[in-house]
Amino acid sequence: MSTTIPDLSAYLHTHQQLQEAIQGLSEGQLVWKPALDKWSVTEVLSHLADHNIVVSFRIRAIISGSSAILPAFDQDPWVSSAKANEGLASDILVLFQSLLVYNHELFGRLSPDDWEKTGVNFKGQTLTLKDVVNSFIAHVQVHLAQIARIKNALEAHV
Repeated sequence: MSTTIPDLSAYLHTHQQLQEAIQGLSEGQLVWKPALDKWSVTEVLSHLADHNIVVSFRIRAIISGSSAILPAFDQDPWVSSAKANEGLASDILVLFQSLLVYNHELFGRLSPDDWEKTGVNFKGQTLTLKDVVNSFIAHVQVHLAQIARIKNALEAHV
C-alpha cells in the first residue's frame, strides 16, 4: 500500500504564517477585541497553542495504538481561564513553535504504516494520523483568516 504523508513543510510553516500575520501589531492591538464576546489576536494565538497541545496528545494516542477516544476541548473556557490577554503573543508563539518542532522530529521517525494508524474522535469519526495533521494545518488557516478579520475591524475602529 502506498502511503502519502502530509505536507510537513506546510505543518512547520504555520508558525511563520502566524508570525507574519501579527507583524507590526503593538501589544495593545494584539489584545484588542472587536466585541466583548469575540477573541483578540492574542486569544486566537492562545487557542492555537491549546489546539497544538491537544493535537500533540492525539498524535501520540494514535501512534501508540490507544483505544481511547481522541480528546476534544472546550475552546472558549480554555482561552478565558488562561487569561490569554494578560500574556504575551510572543511567548505563546514560542510554545506553538516548540510543539511543531517536537512533533516534526517524531514524524521523521514514523514508518509509512504509522501514518495510516487511526483513532476515533469525540464525534465517533475514525481519523488517520494523516487526517489529524492535515486537519491541524487547515485549522490554523481558519484562524489566520480570523486574525485578518480582527485586524480589519481594528483598522475600521481607529
